[in-house]
Amino acid sequence: MTTSLIILAAGKGTRMNSELPKVLHPIAGEPMLIHAITAGETLDPARTVVVAGHGAEAVTAAVHAHDATAKVVVQEEQLGTAHAVAQARAALEGVGGTAIVLYGDTPFVSAETLARLTQAARDHDVAVLGFEAADPGRYGRLVMAGDTLERIVEYKDATEAERAITLCNSGVIACDAALLFDLIDAVGNDNASGEYYLTDIIGLARARGLTATAVTCDEAETLGVNSRAQLAEAEAAFQARARAALLEDGVTLQAPDTVFLARDTVIGRDAHVEPHVVFGPGVTVESGATIRAFSHLEGCHVSRGATVGPYARLRPGAELAENTRVGNFVEIKNATVAEGAKVNHLSYIGDAFVGARANIGAGTITCNYDGVMKHHTHIGADAFIGSNTMLVAPVHVGAGAMTGSGSVITSDVEDDALALARAPQVEKPGMARKLMDMLRAKKARSQRSS
Repeated sequence: MTTSLIILAAGKGTRMNSELPKVLHPIAGEPMLIHAITAGETLDPARTVVVAGHGAEAVTAAVHAHDATAKVVVQEEQLGTAHAVAQARAALEGVGGTAIVLYGDTPFVSAETLARLTQAARDHDVAVLGFEAADPGRYGRLVMAGDTLERIVEYKDATEAERAITLCNSGVIACDAALLFDLIDAVGNDNASGEYYLTDIIGLARARGLTATAVTCDEAETLGVNSRAQLAEAEAAFQARARAALLEDGVTLQAPDTVFLARDTVIGRDAHVEPHVVFGPGVTVESGATIRAFSHLEGCHVSRGATVGPYARLRPGAELAENTRVGNFVEIKNATVAEGAKVNHLSYIGDAFVGARANIGAGTITCNYDGVMKHHTHIGADAFIGSNTMLVAPVHVGAGAMTGSGSVITSDVEDDALALARAPQVEKPGMARKLMDMLRAKKARSQRSS
């Protein structure tokens, strides 16, 4: 059966004290809204609709960067959750099937939970996701009669007996799309907040003789983010789960609490990650690779048997083939390092190709930017680039070629050739002593005059 997602993301998030819309604050390198969308994508939705409000332009850009087919609608006035969901009606015209209402600031609902909720909505008329709260606080309460959900009561409107209930509402609801909007049409705002509550559809459904039920999940899945402190808690929760999953999958994390992962980090079995490594978005590390301490990786691919770091930086577009070596204080950007090649010390390789088994000496720089355009450097297989070589792109160094240390290479180098591009050394006997005497005398005169 068809499933659609309605993701509410209109809130300003006043407690975040930020110009950035709340749902765009990142967890594990990506906006929490994208985490929520990704969770829903496990249901293979026919359509995804995001209801934006504050910062709608930025929210739209983030959504479309992730999924260009998603629909974004704007809630001009924030009149409650039922009013927000109603904004998705036109975008779901003709789609039918089950609609799942998710929240852009509740990023951790699991695929398994959403699958159970969807099935419950197909077995009943309405299904709600609930959780047993350690501290129910101001959550809405789920009033149950056996397996039947009778109603949801917001904390502000609850009696003392209802506030004693510990089964709480996550806000996530699943329902036939047509029925959902029909029930919303009947929602009023006669409550303590004067808002149109989505939760009221349960009482309305029951009054019509329809069935409603609740599916429960662990409280951690329902963690909502409304402040910087809660954002930090969400980050910590994500990292703990992601690290545990890698350890279970056979990855060695030498000091797990010091390793930070992105939402989409992929690391293969028997890879070894040393302390204080940061993975940004878009990183894949294959089995058997080693990432040494204090390295930072983003948007890159590290193949089997490669070693990175310590203190290395791999930027987007870095592609390391098998058994490559990228050493300390080396930065690689938009470059391929072919099998067995080594870039071991203090080098920058950008917009380049480094051939198999090539050796890049310490201090080598590919001078790829002329102030306007980026240019490509090609280094052939088995080439030896001498220390402190400047490769001024565009330039091609042939297979088996060498460059002398300290060279500035501005022209192509043939296969197996040696390129030297440095001024001859000039030695002037006694000149160092004379120069120092002159400088000291000048300094002394300056001090006397002052």
